[in-house]
Amino acid sequence: MTQLTSSISALWYRYTSAILGGLPKERLLALDVFRGLTITAMVLVNNPGSWSYVYPPLLHAKWHGLTPTDLIFPFFVFIVGVSVAIVAHRNLKQGNNKLSVMKTASIRALKLFCLGLFLALFYYQVLNPNYSWLEERLLSIRVMGVLQRLALVFFFTMLIVMYLKRVWQCAIAVTLLLGYWLLMAFLPYQDPQGNVYQGLYEYGNNLTAWFDSFLFADKNLYYANAQPFAFDPEGVLSTLPSIAGCLIGVFTGNLLIDKTYSLTKKCTVMFLSGFGLLVLGYFWSLYFPVNKALWTSSFVLVTSGWALLILAALTFLIDMKHYKSWSAPFVVFGANAIFFYMFSAVVERILLMIPAGDEVLRSWLYVKIFQPLFGNYNGSLLYAVVFLILCYGVMHWLYKRQIFFKV
Repeated sequence: MTQLTSSISALWYRYTSAILGGLPKERLLALDVFRGLTITAMVLVNNPGSWSYVYPPLLHAKWHGLTPTDLIFPFFVFIVGVSVAIVAHRNLKQGNNKLSVMKTASIRALKLFCLGLFLALFYYQVLNPNYSWLEERLLSIRVMGVLQRLALVFFFTMLIVMYLKRVWQCAIAVTLLLGYWLLMAFLPYQDPQGNVYQGLYEYGNNLTAWFDSFLFADKNLYYANAQPFAFDPEGVLSTLPSIAGCLIGVFTGNLLIDKTYSLTKKCTVMFLSGFGLLVLGYFWSLYFPVNKALWTSSFVLVTSGWALLILAALTFLIDMKHYKSWSAPFVVFGANAIFFYMFSAVVERILLMIPAGDEVLRSWLYVKIFQPLFGNYNGSLLYAVVFLILCYGVMHWLYKRQIFFKV
C-alpha cells in the first residue's frame, strides 16, 4: 500500500511539474486557476445525465436568490474584466494605438457573438420526423445568449477602458448599477392590452422582459412562453449592469498588475473589497432582489464580492503559500477556456443527435449505465463528472502540445 501511494505521488509530481513548470515565475497563477475552476464548474453544471435529477446547488435559483451555479457566469464576466485590464495595459505599454486595439477587440467580440449563434443553430431532433430545423432553429434562433453577452460586455468594457480615465470608469460602473435600478423601479411600461406596470421584478413581468419582447419576436427569446412578456436571461437591457460587473474585474486587474503593491497588500485589498461588496449587495437586495435572470445590481455586487474573495483566497494559497500542485488540472482547463466551453457544448449536442434505439445516445448512456449503477441523482452527477474527465483528456492533449485557441 505504501509503495502504491509513493508511485501515485511520484506520478502526480511529474504531472504537475509538466503543467506548472513551464509557466513564467512572475505569472499570477491564481488567476489562471480561477478561470479554470469557473469553466470547469460551467461544464459540470451544463451536462447532467438527466435534468430531472440534479442536486439543488447545481441548478440556478428558480427566480430570486442565489445558488453556487448562479456564480459561474458572473465570475466569467469578472474574469473578462481582469483580462481587459491586462490586455489594455500591455498594448499601451507596447505603444499600440487605441484605434488598433479597438479594431482587434471588435473582431474578437464579433467572433464570440457568432460562436454563440452557431451553438444556437447546431442541433437537430433526429428522432422527430416532423422536426423542421429551418423553423425551430434558424427562424427561431435565440439572438442573445452566454457568448453573445460576453461579446457585448467585452467590447463595451474595452471601449470604456481604452478611452476613459479610471475615475470615469468608476463613475460609469456606479451609473450603470444605479441607473439600471432606477429604470427597473420607476420607468412605467405596458402590455399589448394596455395594462400599465411599474417597479415589478416578476417572471415575465418586469422592464427588461418588456424591452426584450419589444426588440425580438417571442420565438427568438429563451423564455418564449413567459407572460405577459417573453424574455431572455441574457437580454439587452440587463447587459448594462453586467458591464459594471466587468468593470469591477478591470479594477481588480489594475490592482493585480500594479507593481507598487505587494502580494500581501493585493490580497488584503481584494478581501476587504469583496467583503464590502457583499455587504452592500445584500443590503441593496432588500430593495432590488438578487436575481440572475434580471442581472440585478445587487446580483452584480454580491457575485463580484464572491469573485474577489475567492481570487484573494487563491492568491494567498497558490501565489503566497505555494500550495499549487492541486491546481494543475484547472490551469489546463483555463488555458483554453472558450474552446473548452465550445467543445463541451458541441459534444453535448452531438450526443443529443445520435440515435440509440428509441432514444438519443445521451439518454441511453444515463438510463442504461449510470442510473442503474448509481441511482437517479448520483448517476446524473457521475455522468457529468465522466463527461468532464473525457473533455479533460482533450484539453490536456492540446496543452501538452501548446495548442491554444484564441478568439
